[in-house]
Amino acid sequence: MNDPLQHNRAAWDRMAANLHVLTRPASPEELQRPLQTVDPAGWLGASIRGWKVLCLAAGGGRHGPLYAAAGAEVTVVDLSPAMLERDRQTAAQYRLKLRTVETSMDDLAMLDSGYFDLVIHPVSTCYLPRLDRLFAEVARVTRPGGLYISQHKQPVNLQASLDTYTGQYAIEHAYYDPRPVPPARSPTKLREPGTQEFVHRWEILLGGICRSGFSIEDVVEPLHAKQDAPVGSFHHRCYYIAPYIRLKARRRGDPEQQQRIEVFR
Repeated sequence: MNDPLQHNRAAWDRMAANLHVLTRPASPEELQRPLQTVDPAGWLGASIRGWKVLCLAAGGGRHGPLYAAAGAEVTVVDLSPAMLERDRQTAAQYRLKLRTVETSMDDLAMLDSGYFDLVIHPVSTCYLPRLDRLFAEVARVTRPGGLYISQHKQPVNLQASLDTYTGQYAIEHAYYDPRPVPPARSPTKLREPGTQEFVHRWEILLGGICRSGFSIEDVVEPLHAKQDAPVGSFHHRCYYIAPYIRLKARRRGDPEQQQRIEVFR
């Protein structure tokens, strides 16, 4: 098997070059209402002005610029140089300030411990074969009391077939199989073209977040289901198999202790 990091970096570089929908920057209309765009659930309150925000595995000119437009001090981490270039271009176009760092989402050694008030993490854990280091690194760079908001592909979403001719979907990949899931045979909104993706069990996702030092406070399943959608379509499959889960978690610890640490840095 190819190195998944190198494989997925190349895949996302190609997607950026081909203007894939997931590599399109935030629109002017979205940048006029950035907080409402990034936080439809209201988890972040009325303002994040002055917050230190890490956009993890979130290049592409969307997340970073939106949080910067909302007044945050933004760092964008991504494995793909082409995706990070989208952030720099968008920031320059709208005169926004942000920092970009090219690295894997589970290698944050260049970032200070306890620095970020908020880590946002769009769907991407599926691109790592193992999550051993990921949540520990996120916890390390998040201050006590800080938030970690992440979105993941649900395991069964990656296990199940993408197509159906009978109105039913079949399990094609074992829950405990560590190998990449079978690639999509045709374009789909549920799989990113050319990437290697891995199923991660609920124990690894939810348990890993909790064991690393976070408490999960809320859970949302973004709704894409339509009961009357054509059989085999994106919305039809989402009616039977929920594709994503979005989690709000808070870093455990004493915020006052963190403030004392900051004084003596």
